[in-house]
Amino acid sequence: MTINTKVEAAQFKPASRIAAVGVSRIVQIGARAAAMKRDGLPIIILGAGEPDFDTPQNIKDAAKAAIDAGDTKYTALDGTPALKKAVVEKFRRENGIDYAIDEVTVATGAKQILFNAFMATLDPGDEVIIPTPYWTSYSDIVEICGGKAVLIPCDADAGFRLTAEQLEKAVTPKTRWLLLNSPSNPSGAAYSTDDYRPLLDVLMRHPHVWLMVDDMYEHIVYDDFDFVTPVAIEPRLKERSLTINGVSKAYAMTGWRIGYAGGPKALIKAMAVIQSQATSCPSSVSQAASVEALNGPQDFLEGRQLSFRKRRDLVVNGLNAIDGIECRVPEGAFYTFANCAGVLGKTTPKGRKIDTDADFTDYLLEEAHVAVVPGSAFGLSPFFRISYATAEVELIEALNRIARACEALR
Repeated sequence: MTINTKVEAAQFKPASRIAAVGVSRIVQIGARAAAMKRDGLPIIILGAGEPDFDTPQNIKDAAKAAIDAGDTKYTALDGTPALKKAVVEKFRRENGIDYAIDEVTVATGAKQILFNAFMATLDPGDEVIIPTPYWTSYSDIVEICGGKAVLIPCDADAGFRLTAEQLEKAVTPKTRWLLLNSPSNPSGAAYSTDDYRPLLDVLMRHPHVWLMVDDMYEHIVYDDFDFVTPVAIEPRLKERSLTINGVSKAYAMTGWRIGYAGGPKALIKAMAVIQSQATSCPSSVSQAASVEALNGPQDFLEGRQLSFRKRRDLVVNGLNAIDGIECRVPEGAFYTFANCAGVLGKTTPKGRKIDTDADFTDYLLEEAHVAVVPGSAFGLSPFFRISYATAEVELIEALNRIARACEALR
């Protein structure tokens, strides 16, 4: 007698917390574009959210010195004393905020800071107010952590900025956080002191709502825009605010994966509990490099800022010269967020109708061989995002291709 010992494998079932969460649309588009490029197509990719500059040499030298010195072991859980001290000094020097060492946390990128904070504070059903357009990971992280993302559309007429009236209307007894990003990914919009003040007044009237602010693009602002972070405007909010930053954008250190934040001691301690069970300490070598980034020469920042501004103007002017496209001038970051409503309803040379911004960006990729990201990925349509952190020659060619593609629509 033959005994069947074969056991059928159970079908994989994902956890409910990620059932509605997918890989970032930006990553999907980038992967598709990269595959097309490997197949020999002349793809220009304008979707990457990272500077095309190299990490400054003094920072790389600091990393090499750390390796040579044997600083390759585990460090303190949420940041070395040296890096935490550098962060404290950075906040004091550049932002006018005083944090103690135990009010600072360091993690493997700002994304982990966000995750740690939400995981440490959100109970099921707690709400996080997020103005749109927004960085795609914000809402997904909130949902994974058990919260509810409350998305508030902020259109171009409002400068892609949240108003006090919108915030007041959105606050409920379940609101746990307001999350702001300035300058913004994807719109490049930034909040001045006058823009922030009415929002902070609303928060002062609702003491149960905490403020989380992502300042990652702080050093990439244009036209004499005066960057400011909310706690510097309203110090009374310091005890219920988390101010997030990192070295990725300003210092071209995206792959080094270091983010940091300042906030109340109790919150920082709770976030450390989450980090202790997830990744433990960030890379020791990356932390040593980040100390040099924050403490070392900062003069190169102005030159890179000027280069980005030149590219911004090139892209904004080029887009606004295309019939059917309208593009607001962003205050910062290295993105444009252009309205493509004027091309919707038209038909491509191959007979495909352009109904949505996603249809339009698919058309640009397939026919013009230019990869950009639809506004729907950032919670606001009909727009598309261009990252101009690439060579001018490629930007000029991309704009020419987009113009020809739009002219071909009927």
